[in-house]
Amino acid sequence: MKLEGFGVGYGERRLLRAVDAQFEAGELTALIGRNGAGKSTLLRAMAGLNPRYEGKILIAAGEPGRGASAPRTWQELREMGPGEMARCLAFVNTERTRIPNLRCEDVVALGRAPYTNWIGRLEGDDRRIVSEALEAVGMGAYARRTMDTMSDGECQRVMIARALAQDTPVILLDEPTSFLDMPNRYELVALLRRLVRDSGKCVIFSTHELDIAMSLCDRVALIDSPNLRVLPTGEMKRSGYVEKLFQNDCVRFDALTGRVELIE
Repeated sequence: MKLEGFGVGYGERRLLRAVDAQFEAGELTALIGRNGAGKSTLLRAMAGLNPRYEGKILIAAGEPGRGASAPRTWQELREMGPGEMARCLAFVNTERTRIPNLRCEDVVALGRAPYTNWIGRLEGDDRRIVSEALEAVGMGAYARRTMDTMSDGECQRVMIARALAQDTPVILLDEPTSFLDMPNRYELVALLRRLVRDSGKCVIFSTHELDIAMSLCDRVALIDSPNLRVLPTGEMKRSGYVEKLFQNDCVRFDALTGRVELIE
């Protein structure tokens, strides 16, 4: 996925302007920035949920139903129909899902909607993909449990499984660790890292956890309005961009070590 001459904002405020950036298949990218910098705004635009942007959002999509395994020429997101877009990218937002009597396997099965017939009937291959997606996130044994009986971490895994069942080359996640405790935050991002390695997908997620971004991700995308800087993690650590953006009179962050120090 890539951005060309991309700009976005709300009202009179321009969050990003004239951005050129590319996100590669087989890489896990963390999107970081200060509060209000536009992380969610950017992801929603990339997910096709906010068409009011400048420039182009381009995606090299696989053939329908084949996910990342069959790349083709770049396409502009605005020119895609809903069905085609749903076969190219999946989006997991930060909201909690707590619907009584809705089983985990039913939630994951919603990811097969772009491939089913007009009444949404699942075929044998669809059921297999749903089962494999649940197994991939370690939730196979929870398939028939209802979402209102699950912990936050378990629900987030189910939503990631839904995105996997959608079989897209790109997965976008808006702050997937926001409701989790520290061990579960690391565990969830480690899961995303493993899924990227196994599937070759392009996965981009926003986060406030700088230590996680710097230790577990292949690339870091830093919003320093109106710029978006996308670098391999090692280069981002050495660039000084993170320290410059996040340091203030009270706190000093060292990107190379991941240490946060109070300034007295």
